[in-house]
Amino acid sequence: MKSFLDEAASRIRNVILPKSPLGRALQYMRNHWDALRRYLDDGCLPIDNNDVEQLMKQIAIGRKNWLFAGSVAGGECSAGFFTLVSSAVRNDLDVWHYLADILQKVLDGCTDYEPFLPWNWAAEHPQHIRQYRIRERKERMERTRSRRAALRAYRARGLPARE
Repeated sequence: MKSFLDEAASRIRNVILPKSPLGRALQYMRNHWDALRRYLDDGCLPIDNNDVEQLMKQIAIGRKNWLFAGSVAGGECSAGFFTLVSSAVRNDLDVWHYLADILQKVLDGCTDYEPFLPWNWAAEHPQHIRQYRIRERKERMERTRSRRAALRAYRARGLPARE
């Protein structure tokens, strides 16, 4: 493919404009050839970055919503709230119960924030840990582990790697 790309670049230089969609696509491929090769060298690497793109999508969607925070202080409050929610999700907590509990304690005047950290709160409230999320993560890890073991077995036998 690299030889085709180089040959096509020299052959069609006078035919395809560099700013055309095809010219840009060819230039993009030439510029990112090392990254493409890295993916081809190791079949365990994901071909896409969907996980990262999904996280970035949340930011892109929120960007318009955050225009209406009202002020810099309102934006900072929103950022703090989103951090609380994200921390609860990443720690497999029931977000509603977590936020309701810690916000009530703050409103009651509690100033010791250490128990509000998600992992500390989860230890005190195990009934509000989303067990199905933990199971999903373990199942996903097991699927990945078995897929990688299969790839290693194929390579050990001298066969080309495949999913």
